[in-house]
Amino acid sequence: MSHHRHLGVIPGKSPNHRAPIVSQEQSGTQAATLLERLRETVGNSTTPHISRDEVSQPMIRHWCDAMGDHNPAYTDPEFAAGSIHGGIVAPPSMLDTWSMIGLAPRPRQTSGTSKPAGMVPVISMLDKAGFTSVVATNMRHEYCRYLRPGDRISLFQTIISVSEEKQTALGVGHFFTTMTEFTDQNDETVGRMEFCILKFKPGTGNIPMSADAMDIPAKMPRPRPAISRDTKFFWDGIDQGELRIQQCQGCQTLHHPPMVRCASCGSYDLGYVLSTGKGTVYSTAEVHHPQFPMFDYPLMAVLVELEEGTRMISNLVGIAPEEVEIGMPVELAIEAVDPELSLPLFRRARPPRRTETLRMGDLKVGDQMAPCPVPITPTQIVAGAVASRDFQDVHHDPAKAKKRGSPSIFMNIMTTSGLTSRYITDWAGPNVIFRDLSIRLGVPNFPDDTMTFSGQVNKAEIRDGKGIVEVSVRGANSIGDHVTATAELELPTS
Repeated sequence: MSHHRHLGVIPGKSPNHRAPIVSQEQSGTQAATLLERLRETVGNSTTPHISRDEVSQPMIRHWCDAMGDHNPAYTDPEFAAGSIHGGIVAPPSMLDTWSMIGLAPRPRQTSGTSKPAGMVPVISMLDKAGFTSVVATNMRHEYCRYLRPGDRISLFQTIISVSEEKQTALGVGHFFTTMTEFTDQNDETVGRMEFCILKFKPGTGNIPMSADAMDIPAKMPRPRPAISRDTKFFWDGIDQGELRIQQCQGCQTLHHPPMVRCASCGSYDLGYVLSTGKGTVYSTAEVHHPQFPMFDYPLMAVLVELEEGTRMISNLVGIAPEEVEIGMPVELAIEAVDPELSLPLFRRARPPRRTETLRMGDLKVGDQMAPCPVPITPTQIVAGAVASRDFQDVHHDPAKAKKRGSPSIFMNIMTTSGLTSRYITDWAGPNVIFRDLSIRLGVPNFPDDTMTFSGQVNKAEIRDGKGIVEVSVRGANSIGDHVTATAELELPTS
């Protein structure tokens, strides 16, 4: 794991900040002294920190709701009893969630002689030196066994490295890495985590904080729909998160766009049905010219054939033009294109979750995993942070996030980990066993974007009588790769 890599750069101008005037000699001396003090902490370990609560079904369910993870091994007692686990287990990516302090820090339960908590001295020194902003960059989980309701987790944390001062896209800062060992109530190791964090000075990077900083004028509003007595029901539905398709109450024929009278039987008795919002791409075209400032480009126009049998024209979002295919499954995405207008757009559909677990004979090296879109909404970001008990203000408070050098709130690494493991489990099936999961973050996941997962099989072999598979996963949003990950899995051999 690299501790010194630069975070992905988002194009734009650096904010114009002025630091106190100091000589290069003074600055170098201060930096050297700080680095010496920081590196004196390397090798320091904590005394055991015991989690506040046991592993529990309500917290597991809360996590699964936030991640959209529907693996029944986590929440369905009947299914779980017949699974490879023999009962309910916690998603493995929740490993470090159980030891999080939470919103209101309380005294740690310790045994033996108390020592400063692993990363606390490092964070304190960096805060005092002006490196007040924090972001996780890399994480690797090793799973010795899955956790079950009733387990009580303890952790031991050790500082294993601190970098020299680095210039990153987020700002000037120091990377530091910890190794944490998790044990259960029987003092048996259940997992390990290597975790890398960047502490940086806000305002010293090149992520733009506003449209003004990027020299981008305010975006023009989209054209307004012409709403009449005959179409009002449709737009009222969009405002309520529904896709309403007009239906003749006489012959049951569906119409879109809405009509004044039924074209099939002539009836004026018209109502509507609620569409599932699922369909396929019937036809598509990329709009090249002329370009208008109220639209985002590339701009994909699509004719979608809905499950109900009728078709509608819209835009396809969160996908590159070269990835669009006729017949591709899509789903409704009602999006606020400006503060006063929401539109029924479409995005690539999430692949169906596999209900029967893959076996070694079902795959080979080079197999591709179906792309999966994840809408990045403020709700998704906040829900993931709360489910992981991570109350860093940059994950829920827009004003605080901007003060700390970010243009908005952004997703935490634990949510990224949960979404990545969900994608892998949905592809592999409910009885897959994670051995490890490595996450490396790139550009942030900001609200009002789409991250699309893709992946492939790197290795597939029988090892000690067990089927071992390695997959690599990429999650990309509109500004680049948010996450690259690898996971080692155990699958049935027959």
